[in-house]
Amino acid sequence: MQTTFRSVFISDVHLGTKACQAVHLLDFLKNIQTDTLYLVGDIIDLQEMRHKAYFIDTHHQIVEQVLQMSKSGTKVVYIPGNHDAFFRQFVGQTLSGIEIKMNARHQTADGRTFHVSHGDEFDQMVKISPLMLAIGDKAHGLMLSLNQWINGVRRFIGLPYWSLAGYLKSHISKAKEFIERFETAALKSAKTHKVDGYICGHIHFASFKMKDGTLYCNDGDWVEHCSALTESAAGELSLLHWSEKPRLLETEPKVENWDYNPLPSNS
Repeated sequence: MQTTFRSVFISDVHLGTKACQAVHLLDFLKNIQTDTLYLVGDIIDLQEMRHKAYFIDTHHQIVEQVLQMSKSGTKVVYIPGNHDAFFRQFVGQTLSGIEIKMNARHQTADGRTFHVSHGDEFDQMVKISPLMLAIGDKAHGLMLSLNQWINGVRRFIGLPYWSLAGYLKSHISKAKEFIERFETAALKSAKTHKVDGYICGHIHFASFKMKDGTLYCNDGDWVEHCSALTESAAGELSLLHWSEKPRLLETEPKVENWDYNPLPSNS
């Protein structure tokens, strides 16, 4: 599998919680090379850590690895999300070589422009009732606990990581409807920003969606799916899953007649 990229996007790591798949993420970061690393929000779960912190050694190692990548020449851009919104007060600053931005505009090697944000700004556009939100939070916590238990058993018997959340989100109609509404909101926002596509996280569901020549990209998460969005040297976007058996999940959908303006090969 290719491990050298022009850019890599990860989000929803939730360091500081038991749900974080820190071992897989640390392995991923140590095995890739990338010119630019985008941290697209909810990297450190400060919201959950106010109730109970779980910042074990592997979590510290992830922070150290990101800092080392920055020192070694990788451009690191941190876009805080709703669970690490504390860092939004530092937007516009560079801390330990890491640029902190509210959002970013990324140009791919083939000349396309993407707006990059965490995605929580779309929450008001895809509203659900407070009761359903509370039930959803409880159910999500239970699902993450079950996910940990199931994968503990799978590791014991020699099977690779499997996402219970991914299976449920793909098969429960209400979850699918929510994801579709979120995707639609992001695609409309891309049109507003006059860009070729939108890159975000937030909903823990890695995917591509093309509509009217605009590309939606969600980089997924590292509590349920262990996924990242990557860009090749040629500008092609792909989704990867990284656990005991890393694999390519999907490459971006193709569309004819893109108005490309490729960047110089040494950019």
